[in-house]
Amino acid sequence: MKPSNRPLTVAALLLSMFMAAMEATVVATAMPTVISELGGIRLYGWVGAAYLLASTVTVPLYGKLADRRGRKPVLLLGIALFLAGSLASGLATSIEQLIVFRGLQGLGAGAVQPIVLTVIGDLYTPAERGKVQGFFGAVWGIAGISGPLIGGAIVATTTWRWIFLINLPFGIAAALVLAFAYREAPRERAGAPLDLAGAGTILFASLALLLAASRVAPVLMTIAGVALIALFVVIERRASDPVLPIPLMTRRLIAVTTIASFLLGVAMMGVLTYLPLHVQGVLLGVPTEAGLVIAPMLVGWPIASAMTSRMLVRTGYRKPVWLGALLSAVGLVALAPLVTMRAHPLALAASMFVFGFGMGLANTAILIGVQASVGWEQRGVVTAATMFARTMGGALGVGALGAVLAARLGRALSPEVVSGLLDPDGRDVVLAQPGVIDALGEALDPLFWGGAIAAGLALVAVLAHPRDEQPPPEAAVDAPALAE
Repeated sequence: MKPSNRPLTVAALLLSMFMAAMEATVVATAMPTVISELGGIRLYGWVGAAYLLASTVTVPLYGKLADRRGRKPVLLLGIALFLAGSLASGLATSIEQLIVFRGLQGLGAGAVQPIVLTVIGDLYTPAERGKVQGFFGAVWGIAGISGPLIGGAIVATTTWRWIFLINLPFGIAAALVLAFAYREAPRERAGAPLDLAGAGTILFASLALLLAASRVAPVLMTIAGVALIALFVVIERRASDPVLPIPLMTRRLIAVTTIASFLLGVAMMGVLTYLPLHVQGVLLGVPTEAGLVIAPMLVGWPIASAMTSRMLVRTGYRKPVWLGALLSAVGLVALAPLVTMRAHPLALAASMFVFGFGMGLANTAILIGVQASVGWEQRGVVTAATMFARTMGGALGVGALGAVLAARLGRALSPEVVSGLLDPDGRDVVLAQPGVIDALGEALDPLFWGGAIAAGLALVAVLAHPRDEQPPPEAAVDAPALAE
């Protein structure tokens, strides 16, 4: 079998991941223009929520499919769904259509995100993966910063529809390169039927919890989510080929790193979401300054990821995970009081570098560790589970912190002022009113302490990480996907 072309494959994977990550942020900038043309202000929030929900809740199912059918067909399916959703969104004629088509985009993104990192685990040895995965970790942060800028530029120079249509040539190019550059041996069909009951249960459980975090019937959705999780565990214990095998997920290594990934996701997405609001709304900085405060995290992450490869060979997985969690907690524990003191953005940026460096160490070592702990036939499941935990943590954390922000603002400001603060176009007018900046700052302060607490809990969790043997420097690639 002719081997895969690793450089071309990695380039296509990076492009695929960037498209899926950026689409979650780029649309927000264009939404006021979209609403002015399509109408439907009451459904404003659901345009983004449909994408987030669909891309999050489907991750475990795609991970399982990749183990049963192979990575390549699942990844190409994800890209196809993403592009179909992009084309349909760009041609939407109503806000209701746009919500549905954004959900279709999200279904594709849910396949792209975990399978890309699974392919990297197949093509590279544990000693090599850190160098490569650092680029993919940085993709998320770069998308978070560049997405709004790109969205604003497109809206200012052409129609908002190009926010979606511009994905088509890049996505088609990525799919074509993957089709010819990435090769894996054909997979035999698994004898057991696909665990549709388990997949459906975890999907609806995740959906219920995400709706609860978004303050949609929070009590009812929380109860429903917990009940469905309990039912999911029962179903998985009885399934012949479960979506998330309970014995696998309860292994000490995987259980500890899944909990840590969830908590680190809370910390990361909380900071990425609310620190720009602090810089612009409290420090009265421009969007560029907000981006520059976040940027050091994107520098620290890939540097640490590249270093992780060398550390793993000498120390094994436990020490990089623990050191990364420690630095992540230190970065946020330093950031929280700086925010409270209204420190200069440069001081905030320094804390973000430490945080990003820690995240690069911890997340890279976690992912390489769980991938190396299983064979090819379970790598998709554990990769998807790790990403699912981090994404769910981020989504639930942002929702919970947003509820705290809304409650604190609601006690200090009128509903009209609060609505104006949440609208980027009207924020400057609202901030000019007396007392609003102080109220916003006092409402935001506890959110960063919440992120620091989440990072601290992640540090506590990784103390239970099992001791391990160091991986050999030239560990064999045990996947039916050869690389040249």
